[in-house]
Amino acid sequence: MGEVMAARRRDWRCGAVVYQVFVDRFARPDEAALAAKRELYASPRRLRAWSDLPESGEKNVAAGLWSHELDFWGGDLVSLRGRLDHIEGLGAEVVYLNPIHPAHTNHKYDASDYFGVSPEYGTVADVEGLAADLHGRGMHLMLDGVFNHMGATSPRFVEAQGDPASPWRAWFEFGEAYAPGYRAWFNIPNLPEVNLESEAVQARVWGDEDSVVRGWLARGVDGWRLDVAYDIGPVLLGELVDAARATRPDAWVVGEVWSYPDRWAPPLDGAMNFHGREILLAMSEGRLSGARAGEMLAAMYADLGMEAALRSWLILDNHDTDRLATWSKNERMRRLLVALHLTLPGAPVVYYGSELGMEGRGDPGCRAPMRWDLVSDDNPTLGWWRRLLEMRAGHEALRLGDFRLIASEKVLAFTRTTERVGDTVVVLANPSSRRVTETLALPLGKVMSGDLVDLLEVEGAGPVHVRAGVMPVTLDAWSVRVLTVSTEAGAGGYTPYGRVH
Repeated sequence: MGEVMAARRRDWRCGAVVYQVFVDRFARPDEAALAAKRELYASPRRLRAWSDLPESGEKNVAAGLWSHELDFWGGDLVSLRGRLDHIEGLGAEVVYLNPIHPAHTNHKYDASDYFGVSPEYGTVADVEGLAADLHGRGMHLMLDGVFNHMGATSPRFVEAQGDPASPWRAWFEFGEAYAPGYRAWFNIPNLPEVNLESEAVQARVWGDEDSVVRGWLARGVDGWRLDVAYDIGPVLLGELVDAARATRPDAWVVGEVWSYPDRWAPPLDGAMNFHGREILLAMSEGRLSGARAGEMLAAMYADLGMEAALRSWLILDNHDTDRLATWSKNERMRRLLVALHLTLPGAPVVYYGSELGMEGRGDPGCRAPMRWDLVSDDNPTLGWWRRLLEMRAGHEALRLGDFRLIASEKVLAFTRTTERVGDTVVVLANPSSRRVTETLALPLGKVMSGDLVDLLEVEGAGPVHVRAGVMPVTLDAWSVRVLTVSTEAGAGGYTPYGRVH
């Protein structure tokens, strides 16, 4: 196991904490800088007050969009660079940006030019500066690659649609078989699909040295999150990842996959683990017991493999889902879910503002502007996130360790381990509304009899004592314990770990 752990320690991607930023909603410039770019938000766009909350709008027939897709809050890359202390202070190691390329909408999943940066956000130089800022802090930058489709207002698509002889014609598929006259993602007219079967398209998007994927990596970007990776398909994903490796061998390429993740990594380095999220969601709603949720998670990790699991993203919420504080109104349950999010194997994603307790139901509600007024030592939600992230940073097993389920009848229980017994972490969670007591076997032969150390120092919780690999546990409703072993010598200088490492 020593060589495996050594390789994981060298790999910046394994277990890294990812902070997700929707640039338009994260940080806004001062009034002078905002006034200088106000013309970019001319009708049918609207520039909203930072205190406004996004609401579902009406169909803008002329634009072919919903009005809320054209609402902007004015955030940009320069302002984001001024807020990196908050992100770094949490312990995040990666900043992942939702799409930044020129596009008609605020979400920018309808790109018109993969090589540029949307002028509302800034310039290519601003991206390079952000990457340099992050690297100076020992952090990394990942972009959102939306290569399955572009925007219907893209000059490239408009030219291709109007001129059969256009060199851009090969980028798209036209014909009467498609409702809007061209192949569109989910049949949404604003999102014509890119013809990824075209060798010319493949070369420009990922194959050539100056392609989109490789070109941004050469500019200092460290990896890509691929939108709707399942639509790109395993074969082309493998080619894209290989191309990224040619420019940067340690690039991190993660894909959006709304299915069981085992067939997706490889070809990807990791998948966005929505399957794990669904298990935790079902458990939080009482549709799964803690024990059954543990069995399902263990099966998933066994099928995915630990190396891919550690490079896959753990998701509690993001720009497509209800925020955690909206889909679970039980504060104790939310604390339990965050604890599992930060102790299960994988790279946990912190969606901007969720660490503050921000709410929002689905799109567009979950894309509200960042509540900087909630960044306070008095915010208990932020305090809980900070506490858990600090704990994770201080215990290598939680970042890089193997996973083993502890058999149980009621609780969700598992271990995270490295090659060193002193790194061992035991996690116990009771997602039910009742206090539970049961006796568990701790299947770790190097853990000697004695009390486990409570890393969270849960008030009123008694000690957990292991005797010959058996431990009785009592957990209050909606509670979690994170425990480790103490290998330090006690009174008199004796420790059973003298020759057990």
